[in-house]
Amino acid sequence: MSFLHLTPDEWQSLWLTLKLATYTSGILLVIGMPLAWWLAFSRCRCVSLVSAVVALPLVLPPAVLGFYLLITLGPYGWVGETLEAWGFHHLAFSFEGILIGSILYSLPFAVQPLRDAFASMPQTPIQAAASMGASPLDRFFTVILPLARSGILSAVVIAFAHTLGEFGVVIMLGGSIPGETKVVSIAIYDYTQELNYEAAHRLSAILLITSFLILALFYAINRRLMAPMKP
Repeated sequence: MSFLHLTPDEWQSLWLTLKLATYTSGILLVIGMPLAWWLAFSRCRCVSLVSAVVALPLVLPPAVLGFYLLITLGPYGWVGETLEAWGFHHLAFSFEGILIGSILYSLPFAVQPLRDAFASMPQTPIQAAASMGASPLDRFFTVILPLARSGILSAVVIAFAHTLGEFGVVIMLGGSIPGETKVVSIAIYDYTQELNYEAAHRLSAILLITSFLILALFYAINRRLMAPMKP
């Protein structure tokens, strides 16, 4: 099968894409759970405002987010300029930069399933664990996480799959630097610009099959997780 015969540069782009998706989904799980919990149960008046900020990437064109991140993280932005003043390099056109962009762009795809899982969670088991002397940390790992397992799985898988096909933010913030920012979607775009449709098809087919298999596996696992909850 021709689409399996990848060049070294294409393997590099594929590895970089998987690395970006893995880092993004892992970081989003860590920061998304406390944020989702707060959004689900906080009575603060600013919840609606924070919810709107979190959901903004759903309606904002990726190029717009990428442009403002480029301005902020680049050598003349306040973040990039501060980093260079401290002796570091700015984050534009770097893997760290596109990772930040991916986290922000995929944030609602991770937070929303977690928020829904926490909001629909029955409070009786949590209260029962608290009455038996379980600490907040014990309740989190022994009660809350098992109850929210479907939402957690959804958050990780959707964030991962969404990052696989990310383009607008990456092209604006990272460009097309082999081994650093040239993920599969950028490689496909470059091939198309060169009219190399065979190579573009090869990478597109791999991305399509990978995304389908991830989602198929997710729905199969999620169905099994939800089965015990049905009467």
